[in-house]
Amino acid sequence: MSQVIDNTATETADLLRHARRIVVKVGSSLVTNEGRGLDEEAIRHWSQQLAALVQQGRELIMVSSGAIAEGMKRLGWSRRPHEVNELQAAAAVGQMGLVQMYETQLRACGVGSAQVLLTHADLADRERYLNARSTLRTLLQLGVVPVINENDTVVNDEIKFGDNDTLGALVANLVEADVLIILTDQKGLYTADPRRDPAARFVHVARAGDAALEAMAGGAGSGIGKGGMITKILAAKRAAASGASTVIAWGREPDVLLRLCAGEAIGTALVAQTAKHQARKRWISDHLQLRGAVVVDDGAVAKIAGEGKSLLPIGMTSVEGDFSRGDVISVRDARGQEVARGLANYASSEARLLCRKSSADFERLLGYTAEPEMIHRDNLVLSRG
Repeated sequence: MSQVIDNTATETADLLRHARRIVVKVGSSLVTNEGRGLDEEAIRHWSQQLAALVQQGRELIMVSSGAIAEGMKRLGWSRRPHEVNELQAAAAVGQMGLVQMYETQLRACGVGSAQVLLTHADLADRERYLNARSTLRTLLQLGVVPVINENDTVVNDEIKFGDNDTLGALVANLVEADVLIILTDQKGLYTADPRRDPAARFVHVARAGDAALEAMAGGAGSGIGKGGMITKILAAKRAAASGASTVIAWGREPDVLLRLCAGEAIGTALVAQTAKHQARKRWISDHLQLRGAVVVDDGAVAKIAGEGKSLLPIGMTSVEGDFSRGDVISVRDARGQEVARGLANYASSEARLLCRKSSADFERLLGYTAEPEMIHRDNLVLSRG
């Protein structure tokens, strides 16, 4: 197992110290103090740390479990139910208290909050994925902390994320976070279960996605939540696909978020092997199934290729093919040569109306404005050669 372990932690310190966009996931056992009801003091401490990081100019998203556990407590249930309708009822009851608690604590620190409930269907559907992404990015720009949970009230087994570790990773992918911090009731990952194996060693730093990590992780450890260390290892692997590294740390460590973001080595760091922008742009560049194209004038080519700017509709002369918002499309010059490719913010039918138009005309032409760009520079990759 030694090949996956690196105890120096130097790259991790720099990664966290410079991280700008951070997703924090906290589990049910921490939020509800092992099912005894919402832990107001713990949520206050996390909220104070979130607010301090926002004031540093960072962007924070909180993915919080606890709605079902809090609902169980309010309904007087001692055991987690198995029937879907009962789980949904508990979630509906508990979500009220969970969101109110975060809103109260963050407001006391001078930071706004927002509730966002997601299902797998929201992230599997192209339109809803982009809508969720746009909403979250707008909230972050406004200095608001989104508090995200799975929409357990309407979800069923076929569309569940399965655990909020997975949800945290998908949110990290969605917003292109620099780091996913998973706060749990364990110090981090060991090479074996330290309760059973006295020779177990603590893993300080490893490569996210290393197959040996999955062999180290055990099963679910709490009757309150659904996760275990294995779900955290798999979440880190998923987050790494978009270039986000993951830290697994004990949620009751004093000032854990502040100390991590100051570069202190706490918990287990699972480092992504591909940089954030490289991961996304490589996916776009290698995308084989182009749904269509937009043809642009020489001025737009100069802006895109020479200055690294976004593609604005005012520089588009025509649209080819039939594509939807979120599809990968080609950007071609007047001679038919591909200049770049990227993710379309508007469907082909809308893009045709927007050719040669400024963003001031969008609402008049479409009845709404999604984005000022046809393709944002973060989602645009120059073609080789």
